[in-house]
Amino acid sequence: MKVKLRQEKIVDYVRRNSSASVEELAELLTISRETIRRDLNELSQHGRIQKIHGGATIPHRLGEGTFGQRMSENAEAKMAIARAAVKLFKRGETLFIDTGATTLFFAEQLADHTDMTIATNSIEVAKTICAAENNNQVFLLGGKFALGNQQTVGEMVISQIANFRAHHAVLTIGAIDTHTGAMDFNSEESQVAKAMLKQSQNLTVLVDSSKFNQLASFKVCSMKAITSLVCEAAPPADLAKELSAAGVKVVIAD
Repeated sequence: MKVKLRQEKIVDYVRRNSSASVEELAELLTISRETIRRDLNELSQHGRIQKIHGGATIPHRLGEGTFGQRMSENAEAKMAIARAAVKLFKRGETLFIDTGATTLFFAEQLADHTDMTIATNSIEVAKTICAAENNNQVFLLGGKFALGNQQTVGEMVISQIANFRAHHAVLTIGAIDTHTGAMDFNSEESQVAKAMLKQSQNLTVLVDSSKFNQLASFKVCSMKAITSLVCEAAPPADLAKELSAAGVKVVIAD
């Protein structure tokens, strides 16, 4: 098994189970404990897991509060979405990426790309892509700092977004339905998302199926504004019909 694939399996297992021992991982992957320990050292250096005595846990900074909860909810679906979404982008493009658990999983996959320009309000997304050292330019948008989600929000962020022009905005959302389109639960996050969309040629929405035909407080955009929607399960028939009518490309992760 190739190193990258093995390490992805380790990260996936830790995130699904919150923690894992060296023995568990060695048995799961049928490799030596020494190899697992080397992998854990490397993954810890890149912030993808937190190494502890005898094993690994979710990184401490991601394991607290609401963001930590979002990272662990439907983690397998979000990781599948991230792996499918990254195939939509190519070298040399400029992307806006907003703050969210799914976009952080996406950033981990995108970090393997080269010569990308990324503008984000997420500290963790910025750190993840920079840590790979793959000749990507990363711009962290400054503004009011929100500790819980490790992000910046507010008018300063929106003002800085206007200085960029991107090929794509890659956004997470709180809900999507046939009446409103894409929605979010946080007013400030929805305003950042709208500003990113305004400065982009295309919009890719990353959403797991738990958000289908749900309601959130603040509208982000209509169906027609979405270029691609990446999910892990097919949308229900009514939502699929509206997405098709709006010309949205639906990508269902394997």
